[in-house]
This record gives sequence, C-alpha cells and structure tokens, in this order.
Amino acid sequence: MSDTKESTLPSAAELAEAETTATQPTAGRLISLDVFRGLTMVAMTIVNNPGSWSDVYPPLRHAEWNGWTITDLVFPFFIFIVGAAIPYSLGKYLDTQVQKAVYLRIFKRAAVLFVLGLILAGFPYFDLSSLRIMGVLQRLAICYLVASLMYLHTRPMHQVGVAVICVVSYWLLMLIPPPDRETLLQTKDDNLGAWLDRIIFGTAHLWKVSKTWDPEGLLSTLPALFNTLAGTLTGSYLRSQAQPIEKAAGMFFAGSILLGIGGALDWAFPINKSIWSPSYAVFTSGYAMVVLAMCYYTIDVKGWKKWSNPLVVFGVNALLLFFASGILARVMGTLIKFSVDTEVLPLQQWIYKYLLASWAGEMLGSLLYPLLLVVAWYMVLRALYERNWVWKV
Repeated sequence: MSDTKESTLPSAAELAEAETTATQPTAGRLISLDVFRGLTMVAMTIVNNPGSWSDVYPPLRHAEWNGWTITDLVFPFFIFIVGAAIPYSLGKYLDTQVQKAVYLRIFKRAAVLFVLGLILAGFPYFDLSSLRIMGVLQRLAICYLVASLMYLHTRPMHQVGVAVICVVSYWLLMLIPPPDRETLLQTKDDNLGAWLDRIIFGTAHLWKVSKTWDPEGLLSTLPALFNTLAGTLTGSYLRSQAQPIEKAAGMFFAGSILLGIGGALDWAFPINKSIWSPSYAVFTSGYAMVVLAMCYYTIDVKGWKKWSNPLVVFGVNALLLFFASGILARVMGTLIKFSVDTEVLPLQQWIYKYLLASWAGEMLGSLLYPLLLVVAWYMVLRALYERNWVWKV
C-alpha cells in the first residue's frame, strides 16, 4: 500500500508551481487541495480524540440533532475532497478507451477502503457477531466507487443531474414512515433509513452508541454522493483551461449559491448530520467549495505558500493519519492500562487526568490532549514526508 518514488518529495512551493491543467493532467499535485485535506484531517484528529468526552467545548461537539457546528463540517469536507481528487487521478483516461486495469484499480481501492473500515470497527477484539458494517471509510469507499465510474462515463451535466436526483430521491424516501414506528423523524431511529439498516444489517451490526440506527447508514449514503459529485465537478473545473483567478471566483460563487440553497432548504428539511439530510448535503458542499476557493486563491493566485507546509504534510498522508489514529486511540484507550492507587486507567485517561487536567482543568485539558496528538502526528508524518513515503490504496 505504500508508494515510494526515487526522487524526493517536492516542497510545498514546488507542488504549487505544478498547476495541473486539462492538457497536463498529471503534471503535479494541487497544493491547495492538499492544504484543504490537511486542514480537514487536523480538525478530524481534534474532534475525534478529546481527553474526555464529558468535557468538550460546544463547537467541537456534533449537533445533537438538527443544526450544525464546525465539527459537523469535517466528514462532508473529507468526502468532498475524495471527489475532488478523482479528476486528478483518472483524468488522463477520459479521452481514451478505459482499460480493464483502470476498473480493477478503482474497485480495488474501494474494496481496500471498505476493509480498512471494517478493521477499524473491529479492532482490537474483532467480535464478528457485533462488527459494525458501515462507517466512515465504508461510506468513502462507496462514494468513491460510484463517483469514479460516473466521472469516466458521464459528462459534467449528467453528474449534476445525478447529484440532484440523489438528494431529491432521498428526501422523498425519508417522507415514507418506517414500518416499525408510529412516528416520522421524531427521533434518530424513526425514519426509513434507520429501518433499512435494522432490516439489512441487524441491530448488532449498527453503531454501538445508538444500537437502533447508524449515522453512516446505507440509505443516507445517497445524499453523501451529492458531496462527492460536487467535489468531482470542482476537481474537473480546477483542471480546466480557465485562468486561476477565474477558478477561484467560480468556486467561491458556486459555493455561495449552494450555501444559500442549503440554508433555504433548512426550513423544509432541517440541516442534520445524523441522517445526512438533503439540506445538510447541499450546505456542506457549498461550504467546502468556499473553503477550497479561499485556499486556492491564497496559494495559487496570490502565491502565499510558505504557511501551507505543515498542512501539506497532513494532507498527503490523510488516509494513514485517519486509520493509524483510530488504531492508536483503541490501543491507548483500551489495551494499555496503568494502576493508580486503587483505580486502573487506560493510558489515554491517565495522560488526560494526571498530565493535563490536573493543572489545566478538565475542559482545557480535554482540548490539549488532541492538540498534543496533532503535534506528535506531525512529527511522524513530517518524517515520512521527507522520505517521500505516501500510503496509497
């Protein structure tokens, strides 16, 4: 799964100079996309690893039901970025007959992502009787597979149409009352998506925190495809012959339009991450476009690049960071334990309680813990970056 080149990995400035165009689809990486990916991964590391789940600042919590926080932007940003990278990895095949090896590569990557998600769900005990089937990487795998095949075989306008169909059809399906409930959308398991997950996977294989529904369920993958295809369309636009300033303005304008549409849809179907509501899919796609436009304008239009190096380090090995940080959290939170007086604490809790919260307080100590993780991961990823080691699937 590793990919090591003979030459050293370019610096952030060199990556920025290799602006990829339609006539040079693989000339280099788009540094603004790596920066956006790195920013997303840093945010994901912080929100997924508090010192204590009981002591988290409100912006670093998911919205309980309707509404959104900064935390609720992280996952859809990640999905959007997966879509945006597709034109850069598959663009050279658009004007040629797609070979069997390309399809094998796409299906292999989707399968590996799905399996990695299952490994994360099962680690460290791998109890197959209660293994969660769906999850973050599993949803990414499905979205990547569908968006990749659509990119190779449909025109941009067709992709727009499919994206719209995804959110509209999901909206209509979610108006159907679940057969095993008397209400609709009153709680997180009172909807057709949750019912389908219970029927298809069984409650034993759903998210253990909820037991009766899954935030990464099968049906809610439909609107998540909107985020992916929005990213794919954005990536195609970035590879076009348009001038950089036009690209930045175009992304910002399109993103602002989607933000407005998503905000308007919130009145009819509230923004809701738990069920990935249509308004949430449209709103977060617009937000992702606006943030990417700002990164692109800053780096590729204005040429302000030096500040981006740390985020590039996180961005080029995003999959490694997500998977390894998930494994590390289980190791430190479950497998390694310390005895302190009469209590036995996992390593993670020992660090939080005795090294951080003891002097910084519970809330600040809970935030300092993931910030320390970010610093530690930066040191690891920087070493890999300098050795040109990138984990690919």
